[in-house]
Amino acid sequence: MPTLLLHGLGSDRRTPLELFAPVVQDVSGADERIVAPDVRAHGASELIGAADRFTLDALAAEVAAEARDEAEPAESAPFTIIGISMGAALAVRIALAGLLPVERLVLVRPSFTDRPLPDNLMAFPVIAELLRRYGPYQGMRFFRRTGAFQKVDTVSHAGGVGLLHQFRVHEATARAIRLTEIPRNRAFRVDAELGALTAAGVESLVIAAPRDPVHPLAVAERWAGALGVPLERVPARDDGQAAHTDAVRAAVASFLRG
Repeated sequence: MPTLLLHGLGSDRRTPLELFAPVVQDVSGADERIVAPDVRAHGASELIGAADRFTLDALAAEVAAEARDEAEPAESAPFTIIGISMGAALAVRIALAGLLPVERLVLVRPSFTDRPLPDNLMAFPVIAELLRRYGPYQGMRFFRRTGAFQKVDTVSHAGGVGLLHQFRVHEATARAIRLTEIPRNRAFRVDAELGALTAAGVESLVIAAPRDPVHPLAVAERWAGALGVPLERVPARDDGQAAHTDAVRAAVASFLRG
């Protein structure tokens, strides 16, 4: 069974590879086919394009096509998809649209809902506008003063650091459109869409942590409730990144082992 790893907004393929590839290979064997693409305008991807290229459905179609190509000759086998934040939303869109045969979904720290630009994602278009106006260095300085940053940082320093990282990534200004357009998307329109995945036989795991304003526990609870699966709660990142990472890996390993 091939495994597709999908990163979060403003991140790249290295994050899920470092986090999950050792777990997948330990559970499934060293020869397990792992595919971890860089989403458009992320990492090594040289693609940017217009706003309509940044819908979740358009991005899902691109990464699914890449996964099919890289998974050959096992392309007909059902996939396990592990997605973080934006990657979790892409995983759901792939499964709902039937872009790949999907047997299992691991949805880590989901952040998208049935609403375009939910409150927890409001900081991203602010970052995009500051990047366009002032560039990464001065833009970051101005962003630190905004309510959008302070609202996150006062609850979670790790969350604040994650937002500031958006100014430091490669070609942040040229790729700012991703921070404007992607948060405007819905992961699903109604909760019943998620329930339909479970009814169709897709096994799912939802993982989340407390005190994460960009990836609220309430959003993960909603996803898990709609899917009809338990929510795996792990320690907050602010209580220690190592403990958080170990707990996420352990939850994924337990789920993959069945």
